[in-house]
Amino acid sequence: MNTSKADSGPADDAAGTGNDTNTSGQSAGESKAGENKAGENKARESKAAEVRAWFTGRLPGDWFTAPPDVQADREEITILGALPAPETAGASDAERAAAAEGRIRRFREETRSRRVEIAREAEHKFRRKVSWGVTCADVTEMFTTLSVPVMTRLRQPERRVLDTLVDAGVARSRSDALAWCVRLTGENADAWLSRLRTALRHVEEVRDQGPGSA
Repeated sequence: MNTSKADSGPADDAAGTGNDTNTSGQSAGESKAGENKAGENKARESKAAEVRAWFTGRLPGDWFTAPPDVQADREEITILGALPAPETAGASDAERAAAAEGRIRRFREETRSRRVEIAREAEHKFRRKVSWGVTCADVTEMFTTLSVPVMTRLRQPERRVLDTLVDAGVARSRSDALAWCVRLTGENADAWLSRLRTALRHVEEVRDQGPGSA
């Protein structure tokens, strides 16, 4: 019924306001939604920068060989630091991996109480869980991670992708298959995602410089 009214042009044309008002209202709504989204992205990036700065100042300077990689989202803060590689000249690959794993285990045990203390401070300040991980030579190990359920709606072709992964034994369930797809995308599209994040920041900077920013 709404469609037939919209198609009967003469009444709207006679009034001279019906369609134009709806269009301008929709444009205004879309513009407002875009501004809100940009504001949310800017606030999130600002908070992430604050988190990184806090950990940079709080972590002991002798823990890692370089500033740690600090990543944050709405639920979790992840700190991934690099340990100095052990001296393994002339060793086999298996021996180098074993030496790296041993150094990681030593670091984990020796820093446990300090990491717990820092994590509690951060969780109180930022209201997010803290996860730790390190890399040593070619070995990366996460000590703790947080799994957060994420709800989504999928159409039949998308559900069939998940069911194929389950039927093939790649995943145990649809949720496991979805997590597998996300990991695969992250591993193979890391450079693209990085460029996308940079582009989003650039869009926000340009928008802030626009005439409406004053």
